[in-house]
Amino acid sequence: MSEERGKGAIILATLRSRISGGNYRPGHHLPPQRALADEFEVSRDTIQRVLEELKTRAVARRFERRSPSLTTQPKVPFGRVALGPFVARAFAQPVVELDVFTFTSESLDTHIRVQSEAIRDGQIPAPERIRLRILLPSDAIELPYPRARVAKASATEVTERDRILQARTREIMRRHTASLRDALRNLTTDGLVPDVEVLVREVPLVPTHKLYLRRGVEGLIGPYKIVERRILMDDDTEIDAWDVLGLGATLIRLANDEGDPNAVGSVFMQSWQDWFDSCWHRYDLP
Repeated sequence: MSEERGKGAIILATLRSRISGGNYRPGHHLPPQRALADEFEVSRDTIQRVLEELKTRAVARRFERRSPSLTTQPKVPFGRVALGPFVARAFAQPVVELDVFTFTSESLDTHIRVQSEAIRDGQIPAPERIRLRILLPSDAIELPYPRARVAKASATEVTERDRILQARTREIMRRHTASLRDALRNLTTDGLVPDVEVLVREVPLVPTHKLYLRRGVEGLIGPYKIVERRILMDDDTEIDAWDVLGLGATLIRLANDEGDPNAVGSVFMQSWQDWFDSCWHRYDLP
């Protein structure tokens, strides 16, 4: 079920991108539910939930435009949000600028590839420039998670399982970083986006939270929650561990208020952008 919910967020972002890009025109119906279910390889129940969410957001936007009483309300929505629409909004701009501090970049890779395919399929206009900066924990530091959770085992056994888990995590980092880098750089190779820059910098820091920033516009932040779970290894063995689940992290959105530098969203954006830039330049090592 969690996998279906994850796919639902991606489908929602994709449909919204297609609508904003003009693939689905106002007054026209979306493709049938069965066709969408076949395209995205999910159940019709998932498609129904996505369409209901799409409908709810559309009604909310119309209400905001028509209601004068909302002019005195906060411009920035609070509460839990998804990463997909955030990335889609970034890619709807002529210049895409994203700064990210994360643990493995697995979630980011998923949504970057969605936008890359949308550009290739002509579902959204190709940006003029894409610039992505990512901070990841360095290989030089020992990760506090995942860690083996073993009730009865020798210190040697625990150390070996920790080593295996750490190696697996590092491989996940490398795999997803390479995947999103290739997805974006190939847009330039294939003549779709003239200027693409993907920069990854390793820092001696381990994220306790995810951070996504669109410079001067909006940002998402969400803490990693440490959980107990059973990790399936490539050789089909299982290890009980303490780990963090990035795909299930709660994200909170705040946006810059250009008219009020002291607004919560403005202070959030300025302080976290300053923090990111300071780390980026501090750890700009040869």
